[in-house]
Amino acid sequence: MTNTRKRDRTPKTYTRLTRPLVRDEKGGPLRPASWDEALERAAAGFRAARGAFGMFSCARATNEMNYVAQKFARVVMGTNDVDSCNRTCHAPSVAGLSAVFGSGGGTSSYEEIEHTDVIVMWGSNARFAHPIFFQHVLKGIRNGARMYAVDPRRTSTAEWAESWLGLDIGTDIPLAHAIGREIIHEGLYNRAFVERATSGFEEYRALVEPWTLTAASKVTGVPATAIRELAHAFARAERAQLCWTLGITEHHNGTDNVRALINLALLTGHVGRYGSGVQPLRGQNNVQGGGDMGAIPNRLPGFQDILDAGVREKFESFWGVGIQPRYGRTLTEMFEAMESGELRAVYCIGENPAQSEADSGQAMERLAKLDCLVVQDIFLTRTAEFADVVLPATAAWCETEGTTTNSERRVQRVRRAVLPPGEAREDIDIICELARRLGHEEWKYADAEAVWNELRALSPDHWGMTYDRLEEHQGIQWPCPDLERLEPSFLHGRLWERDHPELLGRRAPFGIVRHDPPVDLTDEEYPIRLTTGRRLDSYNTGVQSGSFASPLRRGEFVELCPEDAERYGVAVGQRVRVTSRRGSVVAPVWVDPALRPGLAFMTMHFPDEVDTNRLTIEANCPIAGTAEFKASAIRIERVAEVADDGSALR
Repeated sequence: MTNTRKRDRTPKTYTRLTRPLVRDEKGGPLRPASWDEALERAAAGFRAARGAFGMFSCARATNEMNYVAQKFARVVMGTNDVDSCNRTCHAPSVAGLSAVFGSGGGTSSYEEIEHTDVIVMWGSNARFAHPIFFQHVLKGIRNGARMYAVDPRRTSTAEWAESWLGLDIGTDIPLAHAIGREIIHEGLYNRAFVERATSGFEEYRALVEPWTLTAASKVTGVPATAIRELAHAFARAERAQLCWTLGITEHHNGTDNVRALINLALLTGHVGRYGSGVQPLRGQNNVQGGGDMGAIPNRLPGFQDILDAGVREKFESFWGVGIQPRYGRTLTEMFEAMESGELRAVYCIGENPAQSEADSGQAMERLAKLDCLVVQDIFLTRTAEFADVVLPATAAWCETEGTTTNSERRVQRVRRAVLPPGEAREDIDIICELARRLGHEEWKYADAEAVWNELRALSPDHWGMTYDRLEEHQGIQWPCPDLERLEPSFLHGRLWERDHPELLGRRAPFGIVRHDPPVDLTDEEYPIRLTTGRRLDSYNTGVQSGSFASPLRRGEFVELCPEDAERYGVAVGQRVRVTSRRGSVVAPVWVDPALRPGLAFMTMHFPDEVDTNRLTIEANCPIAGTAEFKASAIRIERVAEVADDGSALR
């Protein structure tokens, strides 16, 4: 194999939006416009699409912006069709946690992982995807905790583990069930906790019974001895933390995967105590807060169920309008409604679904069908290129006031450090101006704190979090229903209530979930399993990290193990065609010994040069609506390189 000519791998850079843009006709160019023209165009498009409108809110913007955005959808446009990129990643975590505990947040604080005995990182390369959290993990390891990594790849995180369980993609449920069975058969489960605080144990026991260590090893590819070791370590630990990321959730049965992991915590009593809990690691700075603020189709602010008549009545009284007594469409369902014409207008704030959705080619086709697409952002994203109106907004992390909520449910203040450039405006001001143009003259907030105080008045979990208290404590975890005291750092301590059964509340149910292999099966035509994920140096679809220059960054590659690289006769840097049943891309090869034969890895960070999501499958979790980004079937084919003189390089 010969070396190929070095290509320019410089990622696309994005120029900051400083003026509104409008399009005079479909397919025509975007042109600069005044704010008055752009806002009137947007309002007219929304007005014409009442009853067929959807809102995409932003997981990187403040809590206050997300609160106002979902209020705009429900009050101004009369719809619960509001969602965010939470649907793309951790919606199964929220659904699974809610089904078991009635609350969609992780149960522990970051500090607790420093003082636990066993850490299980399942489907999570936290060292790359959550580097700040991983510093707490390292402190825990230095304090004596043993870490186990469950991941198809031997990731950078796995290098720190006591043991790496390299399971085959899509076999998380068999592995979890085998761990549960081993714990039960060895008498290691917390009988007192199970009897007092859970329901459905006998059905769960019957469910996992067929999954012996040997049976699970055959399906998962993990040695029986490694499964047994993890089962005993987790069950015997005084305190244990079970953490997961998108390796668990981005599957067609992501919610079932989450339930399978939570089962292990219920079985051992590793929840509701300091140092023991279950923790989904959220990827964006405010993806937790966006859901907490009601920017999801089934919950009002404070994670209050829309179907609860008492909850609706409270909000209706405060807002002065009726709220639809039904769940809205998820992001996934809104894209399907674009195809059918049931959804004709979308207000997209700070999201880039044209490149972040599975089967991105189809997503772009659907966006192009809309009568009115308004994008509010800081850059001209690929989604914004489809827009009829583009509104330049503020960067939430440095140009606005407000709060965000991280993975440990900690609400923290965000403060303006610089003024926005050009004519860019505050997100909340833009939304309120559109509301006024649509007949809601009363929409005006003095500042972000006024928005927050309205949210506090409606959400018991946030009532005790004044801006002054957030400042004093440098952030507060929800729930915080009291102005004087703070709650424990962990959730669901009620499950340990022995003396007052009335305080125990609803028992936590075991999830009766069954193995369901990936939808996109490998075969002779598509023999390689492609999984996707993140790298340390980049962020999501690359819009915000694309301009960042670093010697660590190498653009997009398709990563193969040494054996597969030799099998296909390719070397590092050589370009290959990667094809799935949905699309095809050309990418250079990178050889990674952390991969096993038959497994390839790519990221979504450089879609303008290699659009990985053209390969992924839109097979969605029926409960949460999240697509199976982690399991596509592909084939690899060599392509000829072309030199400057037009001759072939091979």
